[in-house]
Amino acid sequence: MTTEHTPVPYTGPQRVLSGVQPSGDLHLGNYLGALIKFVALQDQMECLYCVVDLHAITQWQDPKQLTRQTREIAAAYMAAGVDPKKAIIFPQSAVPEHTELAWIFQCVARLGWLDRMTQFKEKTGKHKERHSVGLYTYPVLQAADILVYKATHVPVGEDQRQHLELTRDIAAKFNHDFEAPAFFPLAQALVEGPGARIMSLRDGSVKMSKSDPSDQSRITLTDDADAIASKIRKARTDPEPLPSDEDGLKGRAEADNLVGIFAALSGQTKAQILATYAGQGFGQSFKPDLANLLVEKLAPVSAEMRRLLADPAEIDRTLAAGAEKARAIAAPIVADTKKLVGFWPG
Repeated sequence: MTTEHTPVPYTGPQRVLSGVQPSGDLHLGNYLGALIKFVALQDQMECLYCVVDLHAITQWQDPKQLTRQTREIAAAYMAAGVDPKKAIIFPQSAVPEHTELAWIFQCVARLGWLDRMTQFKEKTGKHKERHSVGLYTYPVLQAADILVYKATHVPVGEDQRQHLELTRDIAAKFNHDFEAPAFFPLAQALVEGPGARIMSLRDGSVKMSKSDPSDQSRITLTDDADAIASKIRKARTDPEPLPSDEDGLKGRAEADNLVGIFAALSGQTKAQILATYAGQGFGQSFKPDLANLLVEKLAPVSAEMRRLLADPAEIDRTLAAGAEKARAIAAPIVADTKKLVGFWPG
């Protein structure tokens, strides 16, 4: 979907917005696909990283668990290397401007646009009437998350590209309808790089997920060395040896996934990994070496997460300070938006 309006270049500050839902334990896919990128971006431009608890409740969440998992996500950000002195870390729900702008955007967006959102169809199947209205409209809230800070760049995976396009459409339509060229930027995708799409250890055709019923399908950031070694040892492969080049990985989803994980963690290419292990069976040295590498990379993150979680007050102070900084950016933007819409007192 695209609008027909010719955009005017946005000249405001360059700003990144991203977030992770506090539902389930963070896993290797979150670490490689998001957290290490968050760390790199904080030295490149202004960054806001939220815990998207408003999105989490589109499906039922135990209230006490939601609070705990919000702290866990914040702890994971910091344990991975996000510095609260460089980036703003905050809970989405602590900044009411998100929902205020979302309502305005719900009146700008069109039903046809939301009807085309494939994620809603995938999550609900044939029983959409049983799901919350929030699950249907959450891409509009996602647009508000981005534009309430006039974020110009958003790290996205393939499954979120359509939602970013919706955000751009909403921004363009708002700018046109209220005769405010370039008021909201048309946010750009920061395209996923190596390691961004980590697949299940049990099924190479689906992404590693917090919601997968099998704990063996993922490496979590809190797994200890024994758990990591066990999960990698049991990770599904095929009977063929490792190939000598990437063409040999075609049609071998599980093999390709494990080689991709090894490459992302080691900073090497898949070709370099295959040059080392070509002709070997997975259990010979590849899987043990991969398990050791995972422990080496994740152990410091897990240890720092445990340290932070042992002192919830420290996490809460970081979240409160981050929410205050986020509101300082969002409030004037929403105030200007309301004036453009014509809300009293104008």
